[in-house]
Amino acid sequence: MTLITIIKPAVEPVTDADLAVPARLDTTDFSEHINQFLVPTFRAEAEHRLGRRLITQTVELVLNDFPTADQPVDLQLPNVQSLVSVKYLDGAGVQQTVAPESYRLDADSIPSSVSPVSEWPSTGHYANAVRIRYVTGYAATGAGAEYTVLPKAVRQGMLMHISLTYPRNVFTPAEREAMETARDSLLNTIKDWSFS
Repeated sequence: MTLITIIKPAVEPVTDADLAVPARLDTTDFSEHINQFLVPTFRAEAEHRLGRRLITQTVELVLNDFPTADQPVDLQLPNVQSLVSVKYLDGAGVQQTVAPESYRLDADSIPSSVSPVSEWPSTGHYANAVRIRYVTGYAATGAGAEYTVLPKAVRQGMLMHISLTYPRNVFTPAEREAMETARDSLLNTIKDWSFS
């Protein structure tokens, strides 16, 4: 079972301007580096830690076969917005597409899942025979401060995390511990605990 990112996020939840004050950054010299490398890296780290994608993106779940009969497929992530396609290799090794009316999405469960209306088709005996592509994450309404759909606690937790790791910022051990505890509490407000 593998998750592949097909389409990366178009925007990030925080920008260099958001980081200027809390991380004490001079964004005039490092704006491009912050926006292209630092923020995406910390967003990806937060996604891994929380067991969910924070920003709208398209992923593909790759399986060797469908579950037996009418069992649901665990999509591994919550907040699935829509299913793009369900494809599989048949007995002859030819890729087939399951008709959208033949399955249904359960986006309310954590993690989300997809179930057949009756039962899954038979696949050939091939590695990675099943590919389920879907859109997941919090929908974007803008970048940085305009990104209103992602919970504010998560944005704040990301800002604190970047502040803690930026080399120019020096904290006492007590300050660092307090900030790490606060950061973890903020991020954990949307943690998928079934993922841990």
